Amino acid sequence: GYPRRALRLHGAAAAIAERHGGDVPDDHAKLLALPGVGEYTASAVASFAYGQRHPVLDTNVRRVFARAVTGVQYPPNATTAAERKLARALLPEDEATAAGWAAATMELGALVCTARSPACGRCPIAARCAWLAAGSPAHDGPARRGQTYAGTDRQVRGKLLAVLREAVGPVEQAVLDGVWDEPVQRARALDGLVADGLVEPLADGAYP
Repeated sequence: GYPRRALRLHGAAAAIAERHGGDVPDDHAKLLALPGVGEYTASAVASFAYGQRHPVLDTNVRRVFARAVTGVQYPPNATTAAERKLARALLPEDEATAAGWAAATMELGALVCTARSPACGRCPIAARCAWLAAGSPAHDGPARRGQTYAGTDRQVRGKLLAVLREAVGPVEQAVLDGVWDEPVQRARALDGLVADGLVEPLADGAYP
């Protein structure tokens, strides 16, 4: 969840300070080498911050390409090699144009070619959209994964952190046991917080 992202951001910032003198590197490979930085983040930074030519594939961009080029309503649940190949093929050759293209396709997906209510009537590429030309067929692939939260380990972690954050002193294990009824999931979530360095148990078994 968000606390883990904060830890990764801190790790990346520390690495930037140590390895690059406090300057965010402009080299894609060096960006990828930073803790917690994956292909999407490295490409986005290289493209948006430094104007370089890299395909930036987020959910919105993948949806635009799926509809406009492939002719289907939604992309696969997970990014595929075929999508990456298509993104590279569509990317303009000129670096500055490619960087603008990356930002434009992202905005198009976020504001016009939305997941539930695409505004095809004001889409600048409607005349070239394969999905629209096919009559906007409904999705017939695997069920799309929803971003569930209730009942997940992420929710349990958040509840545990909320109790620890609001406490004025060490929190006993018995108090944390009352946060979530399912003991195995609760223990797993607490162990994850300890492993991530977000919580450090005291010698007496309480948590600060």
